[in-house]
Amino acid sequence: MLKLTRRCTFAGFILALTILAGCGRSAEESPKTITLATTTSMQDSGMLDVLLPAFKQQTGIEVQVVAVGSGQAMEIGRRGDADVLITHSPAAERKFVDEGYGIDQQQVMFNDFVLVGPQDDPAKVASTESAEDALRKIADAKQTFLSRGDDSGTHQKELTLWRKAQIEPTGAWYLKGGVGMAQALRMASERNGYTLSDRGTFLALQDELRLKVLHEGDPMLENPYSVTVINPEKHPETNVDAAREFAKFLRSPPARQLISEFGAERFGRPLFQPAE
Repeated sequence: MLKLTRRCTFAGFILALTILAGCGRSAEESPKTITLATTTSMQDSGMLDVLLPAFKQQTGIEVQVVAVGSGQAMEIGRRGDADVLITHSPAAERKFVDEGYGIDQQQVMFNDFVLVGPQDDPAKVASTESAEDALRKIADAKQTFLSRGDDSGTHQKELTLWRKAQIEPTGAWYLKGGVGMAQALRMASERNGYTLSDRGTFLALQDELRLKVLHEGDPMLENPYSVTVINPEKHPETNVDAAREFAKFLRSPPARQLISEFGAERFGRPLFQPAE
């Protein structure tokens, strides 16, 4: 029994070393592979399922995806554990580039945020004229609000709206999920609460949710997505040529057409629009 235990422990140790060795990034990685750190909304909406196969078919470059909030994606970029980012947090993106971590940043697409909530709308936000008025109604009524709470672009937009409404959301009614968009929507649905969502992810999941769009159209709810290449001066191991190929592809006519058509057949409207 002792020999078996030692053998298994040693084998486990060797396996762990093998896994760790395979996880590191180096300049010798295949130029046909890049790592994309991106938002959960890009993945949960299904947009990447359309764009990445088209990119690989055109260039032969494989894209490995890490889907997290925008803030986490930029932290991955700061560490040099990605080659390129797609994020939707403009203020944080400007800081990222100003600090020298990102280059060649360009807006590639946009959609909008929507405030969603229970079918019966107990806080009566559907009649409000602005997003901050809608949040005031929710806070005054102490109705459950599910915050992403994950430093994502959606979370940052939500915090901006609370500040604009001059409200510090606290109390049992305000829940911080620390989760991606799809899971936040499911949690809000389970708790008969409200949340802020990008439109694309909500539409992709709406059939499984007990939620509906209650406020939309406020200019404050615009939601632009940008691509940023990691600066090789900060991280020489960055596969910068392939990352630039990917950024260029996202702005190309074939990609723009894919973006402008995505979701139209299923939902009667595209989930995203290509940037100008």
